[in-house]
Amino acid sequence: MPLLLKLFFAFIQVGLFSVGGGYAAIPLIEEQIVDIHRLLTPEEFTDLIAVAEMTPGPISINSATFVGMRIAGIGGVLLCTLGCIIPSFCICLILARFYYKYRSLGGVQTVLASLRPAVVALIGSAGLSILMLGLFGSDIFSFEISDFRIIEFIIFAAALFLLRKFKISAVAVILGSGVIGTLAYTALGAV
Repeated sequence: MPLLLKLFFAFIQVGLFSVGGGYAAIPLIEEQIVDIHRLLTPEEFTDLIAVAEMTPGPISINSATFVGMRIAGIGGVLLCTLGCIIPSFCICLILARFYYKYRSLGGVQTVLASLRPAVVALIGSAGLSILMLGLFGSDIFSFEISDFRIIEFIIFAAALFLLRKFKISAVAVILGSGVIGTLAYTALGAV
């Protein structure tokens, strides 16, 4: 199968099964692009997700756009983004019609409430995956304690503390973390 079609169908699957928003799509994108098709390494994928999180707009669309650009240029951008959007667009049109017609039924509210735990699990999985890649450079099933990255851990702990304790803007924390990380690695000669 040609690369562009492979990307398009991979992101159609992501768009079709990513219930719960952009962060819930990250593990699905990782599975398609890193695990199944092996188009990016886990490290490259983590870098793309970091850029997608900092870029304005929905993270799933940003991720699709960045993955498409990295792998196949402008054609990849168009097909990955369309593949990610088309299923959601069609499903929303269909569900909106049924929801307005049957919203007063108790079964509809029960179905919506039962989806919440799955969405939380998908978001938690994405967060844990990114955390493990950031702190150990590998996924949760293949990390080595000797690969622990102390600088990343200090930046992570400080960012978490600042966000939770002082309610500092996430943008300021992201920018500050980037500056501190750059300075730390420059001082150590690792950059």
